[in-house]
Amino acid sequence: MVQRYDRLKEIRRLDPERDFLEIYRLTVTYEFPWDVTRALELALYRTYAVPSIGRLLDETAELTERTQKRYDDTALLLDAVVEHGFDTEEGRTAVRRINQMHRSYDISNDDMRYVLCTFVVTPKRWLDAYGWRRLSDHELRAFAAYYRTLGTRMGIKDLPQSYEDFEHTLDTYEHEHFGWDEGARRVSDATLALMASWYPAPLAPLVRGASLALLDDSLLRAFRYDRPGPVARGLTRGALRLRARAVRLLPPRRKPHYARQNPEIKGYPDGYEVASLGTFPTPGVRGCPVPGHRRPTEAPAE
Repeated sequence: MVQRYDRLKEIRRLDPERDFLEIYRLTVTYEFPWDVTRALELALYRTYAVPSIGRLLDETAELTERTQKRYDDTALLLDAVVEHGFDTEEGRTAVRRINQMHRSYDISNDDMRYVLCTFVVTPKRWLDAYGWRRLSDHELRAFAAYYRTLGTRMGIKDLPQSYEDFEHTLDTYEHEHFGWDEGARRVSDATLALMASWYPAPLAPLVRGASLALLDDSLLRAFRYDRPGPVARGLTRGALRLRARAVRLLPPRRKPHYARQNPEIKGYPDGYEVASLGTFPTPGVRGCPVPGHRRPTEAPAE
């Protein structure tokens, strides 16, 4: 019988630079599948507060008119790499699709690198606050190695090397770039509405309020939301900490749980092919620049 901390012991026996995929998979599919899903949702949400990112997402209309599909496709493409690895057909296809979509838009290397940083830093900070345990140094090193590898496959330049580098890059970029944009606010509102839609309609205002209560002040200022009161914040964050205590007492997960198994994924009841996920932008439509207007630092096709 696997005991609560046995997988952490297994992780500590692995080499975070060589075995980063195995460590990352153990951490996100056995130890913290629910928490990492919530953290990655928050990670992507944070990026809207950078006006160049939030504005582009609004122009494409993917997150305002097809919010559920965009959520599903993003989660499933990232999940394919976690489940199958970088060097399998499924993993290569997922990265290729990500690259094809990003190449269709005028996205700076700095913005791409910042988005990658959110995937490393936000889960650590979420688990510090709401996890049943914190990430070990081995796991932080493996997270950094995993996303360095993903960033390399996406053609992102000047990648951070350590977790501390990712964290410093994220904090600096947010300090310099977070700000108001009307389109980004529309994307934010659409995302909050999507999350509320996963629950019975009478609970929608409560879910929206709880979601806002989890945002830090820098995000609230960027989107010009009113700051939730101390009672709302206390209840929301306290409930998550109580959940963490309960999870710590439960038997450890015996089977991996992948993002494709999450109930929030609703758009593919009959299954899907990785190669068909995502968007296939038409040049000149919905914020997609015409060929030849892309930046020279764009990610190469895999």
